Amino acid sequence: MLAISNTRPATAKARILVVDNDAQIRRLMRTTLTTQGYEINEAASGDEALDRVRVTKYDLVILDVNMPGMNGVDTCREIRAGSDVSIIMLTVRTTERDKTEAFDAGADDYVTKPFSMPELLARVRASLRRRALPLEFERRHLRLGEIEIDFEAREVRGRKQQEKLTPKEFDLLSYLAAHANRVVTHHELLKEVWGSETGGEKEYLRVFINRLRKKIERTPDDPKYLLTEHWLGYRLRLPD
Repeated sequence: MLAISNTRPATAKARILVVDNDAQIRRLMRTTLTTQGYEINEAASGDEALDRVRVTKYDLVILDVNMPGMNGVDTCREIRAGSDVSIIMLTVRTTERDKTEAFDAGADDYVTKPFSMPELLARVRASLRRRALPLEFERRHLRLGEIEIDFEAREVRGRKQQEKLTPKEFDLLSYLAAHANRVVTHHELLKEVWGSETGGEKEYLRVFINRLRKKIERTPDDPKYLLTEHWLGYRLRLPD
């Protein structure tokens, strides 16, 4: 497992690692993101990115999929094995299968090249945003049958070994928990968890809901708690 650095001054501005083998793209993103007040580091390969993550605490990694050597998906998987840092994948691939592969590797968001800088900046802001739970859920656990969700530790404990929630899994589950027992529409979830610029990309929700079900449901294909409301959205049903 990758050993991740946790050394970070409490008052530091957001630190972003840009990983792309194209020097021109790295330079463009460095210039743009720096003007927005972010601290930027760069890596030209997956191996270099892993070396940087081992020694530096980042708030966000912007990671290109198509790199020589270790590709972005494998790099994402290695980072995610030891860190809950937010990860945005950049790629020219546009199929749902490609997006699902990136999300399954642990990515939180997916931006297709070519992209506009305003779009990327909006995704960056959404990924860096950490919504505080409503007061009634702060520092609390939620039990769903034999599963216990620790919102403070961002962990799921129960039948198997404890599992960490990725940033977007946590954001999605905590939002559903804060609005438990009611239908939360696709549009509302996309807007509140990924940001209003995500649009109608419902495959985001399908992938992340399926991942959450594998962590909290005894039978993910026949869920008891995290329910699909067809054509509308999803509902987290709490035990009676």
